[in-house]
Amino acid sequence: MVIVMKPGVSQEKIQTLVAQLEQDHGVTVGITNGVGCSILGLVGDTAHIDMDKLSMNDDVERVMRVQEPYKKANRKFHPEDTVVDVCGVPIGGGRFTVIAGPCSVESEDQITGVAEDVKAAGASLLRGGAFKPRTSPYSFQGMGADGLELLLEAKAATGLPIVSEIMAPRYCGLFEEKVDLVQVGARNMQNFDLLKEVGKLSKPILLKRGLSNTYEEWIMSAEYIMAAGNENVILCERGVRTFETYTRNTLDLSAIPAIRKMSHLPIVVDPSHAAGMYWMVEPLAMAAVAVGADGLMVEVHNDPPRAKCDGAQSLTPEKFRHLMDKLNPLVELMGKKLV
Repeated sequence: MVIVMKPGVSQEKIQTLVAQLEQDHGVTVGITNGVGCSILGLVGDTAHIDMDKLSMNDDVERVMRVQEPYKKANRKFHPEDTVVDVCGVPIGGGRFTVIAGPCSVESEDQITGVAEDVKAAGASLLRGGAFKPRTSPYSFQGMGADGLELLLEAKAATGLPIVSEIMAPRYCGLFEEKVDLVQVGARNMQNFDLLKEVGKLSKPILLKRGLSNTYEEWIMSAEYIMAAGNENVILCERGVRTFETYTRNTLDLSAIPAIRKMSHLPIVVDPSHAAGMYWMVEPLAMAAVAVGADGLMVEVHNDPPRAKCDGAQSLTPEKFRHLMDKLNPLVELMGKKLV
């Protein structure tokens, strides 16, 4: 349920109403103070609350029931776009942010060199996999904690905040200490035990869409994280599994305007995993900008043919610079500012 307060109602009156609702009805009430008015979002069993009685309150503009099962991530509760801050780098709210780096950390020279290249080209955050989920148990699984240490060295050399994927709840303490933006991968989007634990972290979370999940399922996974206390969630569209086999996945660009209507959370696009082929990254990235994404996550490797993971979809630093040169005017044309 959503209660829209009249413009100019004092915070004292709002707090009095909130206390009354929580005491009388056993619900949790979130307050969003927007421009001109405040909105109360009631979470819990609201079926027994009399909407007409609430509407009679002199301070209440209108009362609406929310049919969607997600509350904290719902735009009806939070009309303004959320901006997530990652070590001073804003994501959302009219900014356009680029995350770039290799699929997996392989050596100190590799990750530091790529970090320097992507920063020079205009990226604001460095991605790198230390723990890698792979389809085959015999494939390279990442360097683990040693990979995180190398990411920290690259961060020290360039100043770029680091993004890396967490695989299990037992790593939460390690990621809280060392990682600036914690990525929950597509295969773990509905790992609810993991979602609850990352919801307890102070670090923002990048939540990738699952291989075959609906928008509502995706947002509900974000709701798990937010319900546990961490409301700094960024959504990432990375392509879904369809009948088409030419590309690795099918990039669902319609997700961006749909999520804009459904949720206030920022959304970025990963064109590398969507296509699985480096030559498709640029046109898909441009399309993501045009349809209104808040940013991109692009795989960049210094030597793609010799990459231990996903070399076929990785751009060289030179190709990444070319992409960034083309992105700049389009980002401006869309009325956004490249961070």
